[in-house]
Formats: sequence, structure tokens, C-alpha cells
Amino acid sequence: MKFSKQFQLYESEATLFINQLKQNNAHLEQNQREGRALLWDKAPLDLDTQKRNDASRLEQPAYVYQSKI
Repeated sequence: MKFSKQFQLYESEATLFINQLKQNNAHLEQNQREGRALLWDKAPLDLDTQKRNDASRLEQPAYVYQSKI
């Protein structure tokens, strides 16, 4: 979708704010990448560890709150 010449150079307030924030804090994107790596990017498990984890799981009963009396 093409905009007219009037709207081609338009930048929203949010875009201007983000661009200004990135200019003022040059290390911001690097800190975001480090935070993502810390919380989300996990090293893959080897197959032996994964098999041991799967074998050690206990089967959950169908109705957890029912007593076995």
C-alpha cells in the first residue's frame, strides 16, 4: 500500500520516542539481547539427560483431589 507524498515522511510519536531512546542509550539493544539470553535462550539438553528426566517423571492420577481411601 502506497501512501501519498504527504504521509511518506510521517513518523509516529512512538517511533520518534524509540529512536530518541536508542540514540540516548547506545548500549540499550545490547542489554536487551543479554537479558533475552539470560531468561529465554537455553542451552540444549543432551539426550541422556533428557531420557533420565523423562524416566523419572511420576504419572499424575486422573483426579488429583480424590483420596485413595
